[in-house]
Amino acid sequence: MKVYVMIGAPGAGKGTQADILAERLGLVHVASGDLFRDAVRNDTALGREARRYMERGALVPDPVVIGMIEERLSRPDAAAGIILDGFPRTRPQAEALDAALERRGSRVDAALYVGVPEDELVKRLSGRWLCRASGHVYNEATHPPLVAGVCDADGSELYQRDDDRPETVRARLEQQLPPMYEVIDHYTTRGSLVAVDGAQPVETVTEALLRAIAHPARPGRSEAA
Repeated sequence: MKVYVMIGAPGAGKGTQADILAERLGLVHVASGDLFRDAVRNDTALGREARRYMERGALVPDPVVIGMIEERLSRPDAAAGIILDGFPRTRPQAEALDAALERRGSRVDAALYVGVPEDELVKRLSGRWLCRASGHVYNEATHPPLVAGVCDADGSELYQRDDDRPETVRARLEQQLPPMYEVIDHYTTRGSLVAVDGAQPVETVTEALLRAIAHPARPGRSEAA
């Protein structure tokens, strides 16, 4: 079983890359948010425990998340492997994941870091607009609507959330980036980190990630094209 961890700041495009890689490699894309929602919807024991935290807006404890990941790994469709997206977010989570995988005789084969400069992240995140009818997502830089302010799919008005404004985005990144850098340090130390330049076009990033997977990482290795 192959286990890959996607690492990247909000707006770096790691979710997009995880989707593409899962399809190209025949692996399961496991996004932490989807994992929580599935467990709650299926009313599993872990799902009921997670719901208690989610309903009050609290973080789901790491042991619960690890339990969900271990359960997901045991399903038949994950036999070939998974791509984890959204977990781990902190060094303790990375250490807990390592321990859980070791109990299964497995490990993180590669931690794939999609790196994007902070100014570019702010540009991407503050350019996001949503349609009022169905929540379709647009971005001024990467996916603009055909007509400014109007959703291509349903013609509804596009609006910007307060937390997508530049000043709010910068404040959020100041909190989110330091823990991510600790995760990067963790996998660098273990010799499994590969850094890819996420400011490149989507297709170029994908090919760099595929090269990294085809040729196992070495400490400090960069696959930026």
